[in-house]
Amino acid sequence: MLRARSLLGALRLCSSVSCPRPRASAKMRVRDALRVQDASGECVTVQGWIRSVRSQKEVLFLHVNDGSSLESLQIVADSGFHSRELVFGSSVQVQGQLVKSQSKRQNVELKAEKIEVIGNCEAKAFPIKYKERHPLEYLRQYPHLRCRTNALASILRVRSEATAAIHSYFKDNGFVHIHTPVLTSNDCEGAGELFQVEPSSKVKVPEENFFDVPAFLTVSGQLHLEVMSGAFTQVFTFGPTFRAENSQSRRHLAEFYMVEAEISFVESLQDLMQVMEELFKVTTEIVLSCCPEDVELCHQFIASGQKWGVDLQTEHEKYLVRHCGNIPVFVINYPSELKPFYMRENEDGPQHTVAAVDLLVPGVGELFGGSLREERYHILEQRLARSGLTKAYQWYLDLRKFGSVPHGGFGMGFERYLQCILGVDNIKDVIPFPRFTHSCLL
Repeated sequence: MLRARSLLGALRLCSSVSCPRPRASAKMRVRDALRVQDASGECVTVQGWIRSVRSQKEVLFLHVNDGSSLESLQIVADSGFHSRELVFGSSVQVQGQLVKSQSKRQNVELKAEKIEVIGNCEAKAFPIKYKERHPLEYLRQYPHLRCRTNALASILRVRSEATAAIHSYFKDNGFVHIHTPVLTSNDCEGAGELFQVEPSSKVKVPEENFFDVPAFLTVSGQLHLEVMSGAFTQVFTFGPTFRAENSQSRRHLAEFYMVEAEISFVESLQDLMQVMEELFKVTTEIVLSCCPEDVELCHQFIASGQKWGVDLQTEHEKYLVRHCGNIPVFVINYPSELKPFYMRENEDGPQHTVAAVDLLVPGVGELFGGSLREERYHILEQRLARSGLTKAYQWYLDLRKFGSVPHGGFGMGFERYLQCILGVDNIKDVIPFPRFTHSCLL
């Protein structure tokens, strides 16, 4: 405690004796500049990329964007500033006075006193063209450039806000964030669609395997969260997961992000469903509050009309959602033979169902999947034995021997969530760098 206090004191001392750097103008994000209500001629510096150039006889108009908002800041300059380097895509630094705009479309504009081109853009070679609305399929060819378009920038801002909102929801509700491993020796889903990890040929390892056992990229953090749920009543993880699925459909990625949670002392699917519903609602409310313009752009120019896939399972999901009024639908109590060994068996006699739940949503299908976990040692032992998994999952049985409690959890596909709220048809367009069969660009 004394050391911690000493460190805090040292930090405060450093803060108090630091000398401010003299500068002619304050740097300001475009988003903050646009929010200024009383533009009194404050001298500011804005950095970003040119989105449009319009030259008149005596006045030059630029629109500059730095990624902080959908709207760009209008720069008004004397025509003498015009040069061949002030073109769409070039990066600039503009210093000037923030004044009330003469245009009704915006509150303020920047009256330029100095414009510096930081990086010129070769307009003819630049695959993103001014005033052209490029299809998302076209932009996938340029993963290193597509974030410069309004469409992808809006999607990525929403993605950032949704990420923060999810963490905020779990923190506000007492969940502990666990960093589950990317490398693992188990296959949580049992589907066998795994990426195996091995050292490159340049690394000499005397043993047959680097870890002495086969290692894979994780398909889920669930089992590791179950370990943690023996010490914490509420835990969650949010990170990348991987599936070696040979598919280029609009629904599949080889690398994607999962939000997963595990809750101890839960004995009802209703309790799980309540958390799933709250997470969905709270996150969406925050996104709509923080990014209304970005969401509106997606629905106006990108939304796909909620097309559906063609495989049988998805068609069943489609029917259920439509039958219930095209709103999110919970489906519960699946036949046990369709689900993994860890799902808790219901006491329903010959029906043999498990306490599993999926949340289906329009336009996407399954968004959440969860279940109560089988905490009864003898039943879990029998299921593992029938599947020939007893040796591999002895550690999982051990969890039921040492202070086990009823518990359950769920996972939400983050990219599918973004598809759902934005109406984006292809999952490849809601992730910064999509990885799928025959494609791992950058």
